[in-house]
Amino acid sequence: MTPDFDVAIIGGGPAGSTAASYLAQAGLSVAVFESELFPRAHVGESLVPATTPVLEEIGVLGKIDAAGFPKKYGAAWSAAGTHDISGLNGFDHDFGAADVMFVERDQPGVDRDHTYHVDRAKFDLILLKHAEEQGAKVFSGVRVLKVDLDDPELVTVTCRLGGKQLDLTARMVVDASGRHTMLGKQLKLKVADPVFKQYALHTWFEGLDRQELAPSPEKADYIYVHFLPIKDTWVWQIPITDTITSVGVVTQKERFASAGSDRESFFWDFVASRPELFDAMKQAKQLRPLKTEGDYSYAMREICGDRFVLIGDAARFVDPIFSSGVSVALNSARLVCKDIIAAHKAGETFSRPAFANYERKLKRAVSYWYEFISIYYRLNVLFPIFVQDPRYRIDLLKMLQGDVYDEEEPEVLRTMREIVTGVENNPDHLWYPYLGTLRAPLAESKAERTQRRG
Repeated sequence: MTPDFDVAIIGGGPAGSTAASYLAQAGLSVAVFESELFPRAHVGESLVPATTPVLEEIGVLGKIDAAGFPKKYGAAWSAAGTHDISGLNGFDHDFGAADVMFVERDQPGVDRDHTYHVDRAKFDLILLKHAEEQGAKVFSGVRVLKVDLDDPELVTVTCRLGGKQLDLTARMVVDASGRHTMLGKQLKLKVADPVFKQYALHTWFEGLDRQELAPSPEKADYIYVHFLPIKDTWVWQIPITDTITSVGVVTQKERFASAGSDRESFFWDFVASRPELFDAMKQAKQLRPLKTEGDYSYAMREICGDRFVLIGDAARFVDPIFSSGVSVALNSARLVCKDIIAAHKAGETFSRPAFANYERKLKRAVSYWYEFISIYYRLNVLFPIFVQDPRYRIDLLKMLQGDVYDEEEPEVLRTMREIVTGVENNPDHLWYPYLGTLRAPLAESKAERTQRRG
């Protein structure tokens, strides 16, 4: 039986549309099934430079440049006051505040000093339309209900369009369904993260004075992480246009659950713990109702198998404090498409061994992100000390750029791991009272590390 398509892709977000562009450009027949009608609002509005090479490769970067999104030159952290802290391996810095510029480190494949903050409704639509222009067949408003993988020659995708169901076939399926994790749920692959159970409450504001909240005018349009004087809680600040700013409060699930249905009070009570942030936001106009984002971190027991792969958020979702979401989406699509195209050209079946390179590289990259975020949350307001320190600044910037796909464990992770462990084991240490409470494992046995790396 001849399948309808070579590849069926579930989801038309950044992961799915990027994969569709790569595959269609390589001459494969591709179908994209997107349950929503674009444009649609979406969280995850700030990019990192690691997205630039992918956007360039699929030929859409010019369209992104032309869209007029705010340029993102760097990132910054702020706290409710700074303190002089020293006493460990030569550290002698204020903590709680720092900033970096991407241009401080040359990044392979990146020819510019900036990336972008994006209105995801516009950004995702550009990517999906581009995929269609490359030859992918896009089915909008069509929800995938199930995938049948029993036939060794093809997969059957059952879809719903309005009140009707239809079956389409393909040689393989790519799950890019985001946090819906369609195939992960069907195959019972999803595993909730035991540590990062964060929730976000967010909206857009018109007229927020970003210069008032910045240390200098030229840094007003950086992405900001504002630490709150509440354990494991922070606020993001992301420019969307010249006058519109996305703001979100991220905290632990149990705090959010205890607030009940009064989202407004919850949001403003947390913001009020930083009076200068509260005052600036109260002068701005809230444009949208508050929206929640839960189910923040999870993994899949498997991210590929015979005739299927999972990419982007459908494969793994890690707390997005470093704007990793779109980068992982685009780079996972890039990695897996290399394997898919190679198998197609060689006339091979799309069995699990065909995706070995993708599986290895993505698992390693995301594991580095996970540990980085684990250490970050444990350090809490101490993290900017490392950003300020010239011994670690460039290595940290490499990670903040999203440059984690070369398979080499960043040396700075080992150093930070050792320092955090030393502080944790010494309650009398000057830094000890400032540690966060989230405790993800910061070390693995040799066997565990070998298993993770495949």
